[in-house]
Amino acid sequence: MSGRIDRDVIDFLDLREIRDRPIAGLPYGLQKRVEIARALVMRPRLLLLDEPVAGMNAAEKVAMAGYIRRCVAEWGTTVLLIDHDMSMVMELSDHVVVLNFGRMIAAGEPDAVRRHPGVIEAYLGAE
Repeated sequence: MSGRIDRDVIDFLDLREIRDRPIAGLPYGLQKRVEIARALVMRPRLLLLDEPVAGMNAAEKVAMAGYIRRCVAEWGTTVLLIDHDMSMVMELSDHVVVLNFGRMIAAGEPDAVRRHPGVIEAYLGAE
């Protein structure tokens, strides 16, 4: 990577120490951060993330959620997040759309969606 934008992305995602290493030799969580860096170098207005924390341990998930939150807050990037980790989705989102077998069962603010009977039944389990 070269140029000011690239250095900004490297610093933003805390990748300075590994910037010259081949991605194949990196731990999984770092590989996922490099994937996001590749996208952010283009300064997208919309960042599509499909299961960005799949396969990560709890600490890696927390760290990735922080990077995603910062993409929105510091870079003004809109993030469309697709994930099955409902707690992370609810924590990160200001608007949630829940699908069950391709059919929308709820949409709205996280707290309202969390209380929706169809969402509880399909994803959160009965209380």
